[in-house]
Amino acid sequence: MAKEKLTRAEQKIQRPLQILDAAFEEFIKRGFTATRVEDIAERVGVTKGTVYVYFETKEALFEAMVKHASLPFQEAFKAYTHKSDDPVEELHSLLEFLFDALVDNRKMRELFRLIVAEGAKFPELIDQHHDTLMVPVFARIDTILDEGVAKKRFRANPPELAKVVMSPMVGTLVFRLIFDDRRSLDRRAVLSIHLDLIMRGLLA
Repeated sequence: MAKEKLTRAEQKIQRPLQILDAAFEEFIKRGFTATRVEDIAERVGVTKGTVYVYFETKEALFEAMVKHASLPFQEAFKAYTHKSDDPVEELHSLLEFLFDALVDNRKMRELFRLIVAEGAKFPELIDQHHDTLMVPVFARIDTILDEGVAKKRFRANPPELAKVVMSPMVGTLVFRLIFDDRRSLDRRAVLSIHLDLIMRGLLA
């Protein structure tokens, strides 16, 4: 059955999302400075003026694109509800989820690259990205660590430990960004070693 043609109203609703998706691909391909709004418009099949109807400047488009690209992860993280009476098992499960959602997800990897490369141009956006994306993750890890200490499963939860727990994952993400599929990476082995190292330091 042929797909029904979208109404004008439906096209209008989808247009800014199409522009944001196209902007993501152009920004990761060329970087902020080299990306032209007309190239983004061409990807969508609209004029440059149409892009400016929805986003007044290229800077505004970039900021909206970062928020748009990170939204699926935020929604998935909010929907993540795994709970266990054993803090060790709960931390294992959360790190596996984060590995899948961050390291194995192309869009999140490329978003990370953009943030590192363009962060100096958009410090307020990067701060907001940290607060909306990473702070909830660190808070969830801290909660599990605190529960583990209370149940005498973990030795302690010193300040900044949640960031250290995440650090090997960030290193693996960078490896994937640099080499993509040109160098082999056994994700299960990496995750297993990551968990083993973390638990060696945590377990009481």
